[in-house]
Amino acid sequence: MPTESPSLPRRWRPSPLVSLSLGLHAGAVATLIARPAAWPWALGALIADHAALTAASLVPRSRLLGPNWTRLPAAAATRRHVAITIDDGPDPQVTPRVLALLEERRVAATFFCIGERVRAHSELAREIVRRGHAMENHTQRHVHYFSLMGPRGLTLEIERAQDTIGIVAGQRPVFFRAPAGFRNPFLDPVLTRLGLRLATWTRRGFDTVSARPEAVLGKLTSGLAGGDILLLHDGNAARTRAGSPVVLEVLPRLLDALAGVDLTPVTLRSALAGGDSI
Repeated sequence: MPTESPSLPRRWRPSPLVSLSLGLHAGAVATLIARPAAWPWALGALIADHAALTAASLVPRSRLLGPNWTRLPAAAATRRHVAITIDDGPDPQVTPRVLALLEERRVAATFFCIGERVRAHSELAREIVRRGHAMENHTQRHVHYFSLMGPRGLTLEIERAQDTIGIVAGQRPVFFRAPAGFRNPFLDPVLTRLGLRLATWTRRGFDTVSARPEAVLGKLTSGLAGGDILLLHDGNAARTRAGSPVVLEVLPRLLDALAGVDLTPVTLRSALAGGDSI
């Protein structure tokens, strides 16, 4: 894939799977016009096509629907850089403590923030940016049916978050992450038009559902390597039996583990600004 720069606009090009889907739909229409009796074959082909698209939509790390940062660029991996990404905030009970832990270690992270929460906790959102972290787009409302939306609905959710974050935090996002990572074929052209890049992760700890810090840490650190994108949550964080947000138990130990194998956390946009290719 060619080197990407934040200053260069991209043109939307359908992925091979999406191109195939578009061709199947056009072929089905042509077949029905020429041979109406062949409708069962045309319908079967379209059903199979939609099943393949649905399967691709439910795999967050898939690139079948378009470009997807599941790892940092190769040059960043060579430099032994990794990215810590933190989703679903800002949360006034958790985010300040996450920021304190990161500042103590002098580590920069990427926060994928929800627009409504940025607006509700505007000073906290500005504090994230003031401390040198990157704030990216995680939709305006984080609705569970995001992947079922059409182009207009996707555009509204993403554009509103762009505007909210840009106005409140003074930093317009350059990356986007879908709620739970689920999406559909309409998303890639919308992101391209808005100048955003989809980013998921190399591995995640499931810290919104697991109350066991050891299990979360194990998922994040198993096979750690340069180029990894790691996912944690300051919003919607699960709690331990003692009531502590899991992210606060995991993050210090994760930072220790990274330092122990000489891996340096960076933000996603720093890798992009460096002109690295993926």
